[in-house]
Amino acid sequence: MQTIRLIVKGKVQGVYYRAFIKEMADQLSVSGWIKNLPDKNVEIKATATEEQLQQFINWCKQGSARAIVNEVMIEELSIEAFNGFRIIR
Repeated sequence: MQTIRLIVKGKVQGVYYRAFIKEMADQLSVSGWIKNLPDKNVEIKATATEEQLQQFINWCKQGSARAIVNEVMIEELSIEAFNGFRIIR
């Protein structure tokens, strides 16, 4: 298991991005959270296996149908345990 932090830049607020990513996280059994940032970017913390996280990152780079993802910054963190995946409002 490993934990990563992602900062997703682009048109990712107001385009169903967080809900889409939560659906993908639930499908892949990724735990963690996602939230909007004041600078119009999105922050994600996620814990799963390396394989699950790689698939998850691919979905984060694609985003929802109306999202335009310009950049995904990825940082590896020390392992954190989360109970499911949630959207922080």
